[in-house]
Amino acid sequence: MTILETNNLSKTFGKFTALDMVNLNVNSGEVYGFIGPNGAGKSTTIRILLGILKASHGEAKIFGLDAWKDAVEIHKRIAYVPGDVTLWPNLTGGEVIDLFMKLRGGTDKRKKEALIEKFKLDPSKKCRTYSKGNRQKVALVAAFASNADLYILDEPTSGLDPLMEMIFQECVMEAKAADKSVLLSSHILSEVEKLCDRVGIIRQGKIIETGTLQELRHLTRTNLLIETKQTIEGLHSLKGVHEIEQKDSALSFQVDSEELHTVMKHVSQYGLLKLESSPPTLEDLFMRHYEGVDTPITGAGGEA
Repeated sequence: MTILETNNLSKTFGKFTALDMVNLNVNSGEVYGFIGPNGAGKSTTIRILLGILKASHGEAKIFGLDAWKDAVEIHKRIAYVPGDVTLWPNLTGGEVIDLFMKLRGGTDKRKKEALIEKFKLDPSKKCRTYSKGNRQKVALVAAFASNADLYILDEPTSGLDPLMEMIFQECVMEAKAADKSVLLSSHILSEVEKLCDRVGIIRQGKIIETGTLQELRHLTRTNLLIETKQTIEGLHSLKGVHEIEQKDSALSFQVDSEELHTVMKHVSQYGLLKLESSPPTLEDLFMRHYEGVDTPITGAGGEA
């Protein structure tokens, strides 16, 4: 069942096109990774989904409702965490969490207390005293303590330490197990790779690749580390071989998936002593799409 979908979604600001015919769909119980560098259009898409911005063209629907016209109804069933949380400075973290939960129509005290403990948050402190990481924790506790059907997370782990990132990942997997849906916008590719069922890559306002990680891996390269009895000859001239490096007595290189059989047949005649193969990572795919593009690859928040 489709929970969220956009059809030919476009947004212009004067002569600048921030989004150009973006098509997304997130299904029930699915974690969808939405990745791209700053300025690619991730946050613009999310603001349209939240009903903050009106699309110039196309449509955005959540739960079958129009994201702009039915925003109030939609917000009763979604939880949103931005990459830079701003809180009321004179309220405590606990008061803010309670306020957010009441706005969504109820509180689950046991769930809230368990999450506060998990994230090591002191809810008695005033929000003005919180670090960036603690402000993120307040938003994450409020989001995951709610009984939302869809979580829209825009760089949610910005400012969190690695231990807290792991807690966040546990929360996402628990939401998925409960058949909730998650749209996760992130520049942390390892996080996306661990959590997401499908991925959409956005570049300069256009979706340039979408699919499961398994499907996307067919489009990229396998990493090989090989040691042989004799020196391998002619490797540079083989089709589909990239990034050859000498590492001590072994050779490290990448091979296009469709050429793997031919390359392995060639190197095996030199007497294999050692062979390590690792599947292409999401980062490999991402970097391949951005080769030769001047847009910065990583960074949190602030994009168009």
